[in-house]
Amino acid sequence: MSQISATGAFRTANPHALAAILEASETKSIIAADDIFDISGIKLWARDQPVSQDLQRKLMDRALSKPLETCLVAEDGVTTQSLLKSLHELLQSEGGALAPFLKPYAATLLKAAANIRLHPVVQLLLSASESARPQAYAHAVEAMAVDGTLMIRASGGEERLITQAMTAGLLHDVGEMYIAPEHGEADAAATLNVESYRQLVVHPHIGQLLLTQLTDYSKDIARAVGEHHEHLDGSGYPHMLRGEQMSPLGRLLATVEAALAALRMPGATLHHASVALRVVPGEFDEHLAGPLAAAARKVAPMQAKRSLPDLSRELARLDTALQTSMSRIDTLIPAEASDSLQKAASLTRFLVHKLRSGWNESGLWASQVGAEEAAEAEAVQDALRARLQEIERVARLTAGTLEPDEADALDLMCAGLVEDMA
Repeated sequence: MSQISATGAFRTANPHALAAILEASETKSIIAADDIFDISGIKLWARDQPVSQDLQRKLMDRALSKPLETCLVAEDGVTTQSLLKSLHELLQSEGGALAPFLKPYAATLLKAAANIRLHPVVQLLLSASESARPQAYAHAVEAMAVDGTLMIRASGGEERLITQAMTAGLLHDVGEMYIAPEHGEADAAATLNVESYRQLVVHPHIGQLLLTQLTDYSKDIARAVGEHHEHLDGSGYPHMLRGEQMSPLGRLLATVEAALAALRMPGATLHHASVALRVVPGEFDEHLAGPLAAAARKVAPMQAKRSLPDLSRELARLDTALQTSMSRIDTLIPAEASDSLQKAASLTRFLVHKLRSGWNESGLWASQVGAEEAAEAEAVQDALRARLQEIERVARLTAGTLEPDEADALDLMCAGLVEDMA
């Protein structure tokens, strides 16, 4: 809820989180737990006074003596009991894609969730999210449940580790409260443009900073929150970590995030989550992805949405895009290009190479896909096409601002990634 200075301190009220809190205050009782002062000692808001639009006006561009997050409380916001109710509803959902995976562990999940501690700062932000950004709150509960289920499998049922994993899952997107809602994953996943991506990539770091500086959650939980969009092969964000650079809890959370992202597609099932976790070799820990793949094998098979002729044509276009993209990069990016453009080109080569490896291992390039493989082929094709679009965003973000001739070269390179799939 605060702008983050170069020193990492939360100094001034962040407009996006404050807007969410004010919206939540229309239906919840959110009050000042302490008097709120600016850095000069001027009192801006009295203890026990409900928040209102007047608070937003008084806080505008004012540096505060204490982070605002620590000065407010949601009296009737999210509680352990309301969290358990949300989890129970998810576990009992008959139509949800996650139910077959979660239900066998329902009792253990509910027991561990009862031990999740809600720090006042986190309770405030979760309460605001529940009211103002319900999709984001529902996603947090799903991540909590899936993270817990995978930890049950990985730990042999050790309750302390399960509760820790569920806490990390619940809090993993707390940094999204600090960016405009239209740039959040739940609202912009399908149409995320470069500017939205530029905003989105900072949220894991903001979440880690918030938990580290304003709460007393363990360093393991805070670190995992910062790593939940990283991939083992270095293709994630915000720091492109590789292998052992990621913590065990971060690996778990990254696997969960990728699986849930796949399930956002209309009509998606556990099969789609399984495909997303294995379509590109080396992105995720196969031991963590395995339980989701095993659960997918127990549910009804996928059904292809496209006709075989249409699917075959789209697969052929994907094959062409992957085959030609590397040569296009080498042709369009001159050897004397700036460091920024070279860095973007090198990263693009690396990421496309990973996609080509996944494509080759799928075997779909060998011959025209048949009816029995159609649904699997469609899921692979959708996953790889989404990755190509993300590579374009990563390339543009990495390159930053370029001179006009280099910007034109970058445009052509990025167009080559996705134009064949239009």
